[in-house]
Amino acid sequence: MKVPPEITYRNVEKTNAIDTLIHEKIAKLESVCDHISSCHIAIEKIHDRPRSGSPYRVRIDITVPPGHELVAERNPGEGIQYDPLDAVIRDTFNAARQQLVKLNQLQYERNGQGGKLRGHNQEQFQEATGLVTKLFKDRGYGFLRTLEGREIYFHRNSVLHHEFERLEIGTAVHFAEEMGEEGPQASTVKIFDKPGAGVGKSDQTMIEPPLGWRE
Repeated sequence: MKVPPEITYRNVEKTNAIDTLIHEKIAKLESVCDHISSCHIAIEKIHDRPRSGSPYRVRIDITVPPGHELVAERNPGEGIQYDPLDAVIRDTFNAARQQLVKLNQLQYERNGQGGKLRGHNQEQFQEATGLVTKLFKDRGYGFLRTLEGREIYFHRNSVLHHEFERLEIGTAVHFAEEMGEEGPQASTVKIFDKPGAGVGKSDQTMIEPPLGWRE
């Protein structure tokens, strides 16, 4: 990173645990894109006793050459579930990472298949196909099963185009896999085909579900 990351706290006590978590997440951003110009993280407590949701807000501002400005912000104060500060931080950094992945994908597509990928792991863009097998929409995550029968976790922030609510059990998706803190997870999920959506469309490529996917 050209400029050291800037971290500000407002009405929040800075602890070693939170500081360590933030720097671990910054390192993961740099593993996705090694030419980040600057990164500013703002952490604040906006409510002492919220009636619902979490009292914390986290915002990440990132600049990437030549002139890209990315913003990820999480303000779960209006939600139902209380999210502790570390969970809000993780969620925000995950959203920021997804934006960097998408930016790298766009740069890769512009460079063409023969172009060089800069600042990220090429394996992130080897898409696979799977089917959604479990959904917990109230909690914002689910699981998909690969055609080889492996189960992969995904978060709502990983679903492209804000289409998490469109997912159903049996929805076919393209996804990119990475190793998360608790095992394999999908870094990006893109709807490929919903159950019954391809009926009558001869140009629709269908896939065979993995054996036992309804288990």
